Amino acid sequence: MRLERKARKQEKNQWKNLWYSTESGNVFKPYESPRTVKKIMALSSATSPAAVNYSDTRVAGCLLIGIPGLEHLHIWLSIPFCIMYAAALAGNGILICVILSQPSLHEPMYIFLSMLASADILLSTSTMPKALANFWLGSSHISFDGCLTQMFFIHFLFVADSAVLLAMAFDRFVAICYPLQYPTILTKTVIGKIVAATMTRSFIIMFPSVFLLKRLHYCRINIIAHTFCEHMGIARLSCSDISINIWYGLAAALLSTGLDIILITVSYIHILQAVFHLPSQNARSKALSTCGSHVCVILLFYIPALFSVFAYRFGGKRIPRYVHILLANLYVVIPPMLNPIIYGVRTKQIWEGVNQMFSHLVQESK
Repeated sequence: MRLERKARKQEKNQWKNLWYSTESGNVFKPYESPRTVKKIMALSSATSPAAVNYSDTRVAGCLLIGIPGLEHLHIWLSIPFCIMYAAALAGNGILICVILSQPSLHEPMYIFLSMLASADILLSTSTMPKALANFWLGSSHISFDGCLTQMFFIHFLFVADSAVLLAMAFDRFVAICYPLQYPTILTKTVIGKIVAATMTRSFIIMFPSVFLLKRLHYCRINIIAHTFCEHMGIARLSCSDISINIWYGLAAALLSTGLDIILITVSYIHILQAVFHLPSQNARSKALSTCGSHVCVILLFYIPALFSVFAYRFGGKRIPRYVHILLANLYVVIPPMLNPIIYGVRTKQIWEGVNQMFSHLVQESK
């Protein structure tokens, strides 16, 4: 009886002093948000007492609470997110079908574009279904292994997206600066090697992060103030030293995305130099129009990501937490939604391919 009373007293004190850490390192009291407390109680009863045990995060799993401070708007926020996600799936799906069905589009530029569309579909799908389930159904629980899997694919696909954009910049560089050697440089074998290198690099960079997270000892309340799992959000649930995780994350970002940005910038400096040395105005306009679509996609991909990173690092408490999370969610749906529109509107071959594909479907339906 004495042991039972002691255990109940300890549990009461745990709930009284319940705190959790978020990605930004800020600390919140969840009893300030009744909905958060209800979620914690639901998790503890749905899994086991280990849900509030500081050492059983691996067993109890994690709780994604959505967008802190905007819980009352989750239903309304889900509407634009759902529309953008559906548009991203439809647009990129159509783009892939057009490229595969039109022999005239079986060129390096469009092959890389189909890779980008595939990565965009997977990136938005790795985050949005779980976020929408959280908004609509309150399905906030995710197993620890499921959280690690989601984290891996989000970062893996982000690095792969960046590598595809670099490959597309290299394609435009060769096409404009070395047009006569273009067919001999970008052969099917070379394209296959680029695809393999893209996947291999993304895997090598991101796979160690799984083991870096698994080695940690988790002893805090297992609540992540986000709609999806990401590396530092999981690491900050631990009471172990996460210096290695921080430095590895920084090194991975610099050696992948940072290096890609530098190489893309260098490529476009050479491209612009070559374009402005073209003899005819028509040739310059055509080259700039071809590169314009790619530049728009690059800006859509990197600007929100860089803004989110710098706002998170240097914005501190001046920028509300929900702004960071909204940006992170918009980032995984807006570029995938707009990329097909940009290429469809600005690229004549894609637009013609879409018309041909739908005309063929209409004829077959008759």
